[in-house]
Amino acid sequence: MTIKETEKSTGLSRSNIRFYEKEGLIAPARTEGNGYRDYSEADIENIKKIAFLRTLGISVENIRDIMAGEISLYKVLEEQSEKLDREIKAFGRARMVCEKMRKTENISFEKLRVEKYVEELQDYWKDNEPVFQLDSAGFVHIWSSFAAWAVITALSLITGILAYGKLPPEIPVQWSRGEAFSFADRNVIFAYPIACIIVRGFLRPFIYSKLNINSPYRGLIAEYLTNFLCFVIFSVEAFTILFIFGAVKNVVIVLFADAAVFIGMLAAGIRKAGRRK
Repeated sequence: MTIKETEKSTGLSRSNIRFYEKEGLIAPARTEGNGYRDYSEADIENIKKIAFLRTLGISVENIRDIMAGEISLYKVLEEQSEKLDREIKAFGRARMVCEKMRKTENISFEKLRVEKYVEELQDYWKDNEPVFQLDSAGFVHIWSSFAAWAVITALSLITGILAYGKLPPEIPVQWSRGEAFSFADRNVIFAYPIACIIVRGFLRPFIYSKLNINSPYRGLIAEYLTNFLCFVIFSVEAFTILFIFGAVKNVVIVLFADAAVFIGMLAAGIRKAGRRK
């Protein structure tokens, strides 16, 4: 069965089906000759089962474990039911508080007194911990903004302008074991902010299109990766200038630190944001 026929049979979009394949949940055979995907009846049934479990809020990771026999469907359903019960209770409490607040005459932010609606404040904060976990991931959202890209690009340009007059006619562009072995005209220092503009204008849409994930954070991840690449470009520019003046010798340390900090922050932010679901 072709991908088009599979779409019609399951009622799901091509992107959904390809996403399940990319995640290793299905593995359709390939036709001889042209190598097109050939979805079997078993694949069709699995796709429908996967999609159905996703509507229940069961994660892709759990579905993968179920299909691999590492955990039973019953166990996952039990855990999901408990999670949904907690969320329903939380929504119920929130709704009751909203209704109570609505009955207060002339309710406004200035007149709001939290203690009027919450008996034990510390317990209330604890019960709503996922909200604060999401807030603590704000750094990721900040670094995924257009403003962050603009700041990085501006810093790259300003750094190049300030350093240009003190640079030698040729500057290093490649290094090995603390020694420069390839040089270019010092005007190449302005290639770094130009590279940031190119990354934003051309590479960002490409990254977004290649992120074949069904997630509300798809755009956030694409923006984050774009800004991360621009930050690495700016780091290389800064390293080049510092290398020329003898302040640092090993670019690997700089790039490794960039990668460790920013990838770590991305992972932490997404994990915390995901806990609110």
